[in-house]
Amino acid sequence: MLWKKTWEPEAVLTLLGGIVAAFVLGNLAGGLLHQAGIVGFRGTESLGSVLLTTLSFHGAAIVLGTIFLKRHHSSWREVLGRTGWVHCLALSCVVLVAAAPVLYGVKWISDFVWFHVFGDVEDQAAVELILGSKLWLRCYLVFFAVVLAPVAEEFVFRGLLFSTAKRYGWPRAGRVGVSLLFALIHFNGPAFLPLFLLALVLTWLYEVTEGLLAPMLAHSAFNAANLAVLLVAEKYNLLGT
Repeated sequence: MLWKKTWEPEAVLTLLGGIVAAFVLGNLAGGLLHQAGIVGFRGTESLGSVLLTTLSFHGAAIVLGTIFLKRHHSSWREVLGRTGWVHCLALSCVVLVAAAPVLYGVKWISDFVWFHVFGDVEDQAAVELILGSKLWLRCYLVFFAVVLAPVAEEFVFRGLLFSTAKRYGWPRAGRVGVSLLFALIHFNGPAFLPLFLLALVLTWLYEVTEGLLAPMLAHSAFNAANLAVLLVAEKYNLLGT
């Protein structure tokens, strides 16, 4: 129940600053190591490059978030909420099934408009990396998308940003603003609107269950479903590549 906490905005901003700094430094270090030709950083599929890219933000969010919670006499168990796993999983699945036609319908429309305006619809870098990667890298990226990313992103966007906005009297601005930011940081133009709608759904789950467990499970299931569709489409040569 993070949004009921009375953390000072300065403490939240300090944590967010640390996460952003880790992201910037991680990507800067990766670029420098790549230019220097260091083993493990020579390509986007190299072990060092992948780890820096995926963990400089998400890993930092989890590690620094854990330290933040301990300093504020809290824990991950508390912020996950008191609603049980079974209830959260069932609610998440029902909500996702209900929202899927809207999300994928908006995605189809966005792709259609984007194609006619810009002439091409490009996959996210992560998608391209998965399709062209070796088995071990695919396994790690699936783990990242289904486990690490939902935990880190829900903690930052729902647990920190939205909960702070709601705690200080800006629930509506928090819902819209945080959802916009969530969509923007994925750097995917055609997916912006469906990601914005997904973020609103995740925020609703957070408020209804008063914890991060339900939105984390829904986020994980959404990523898993997209990966499954992608891998099946690749297997049966349905990607047009």
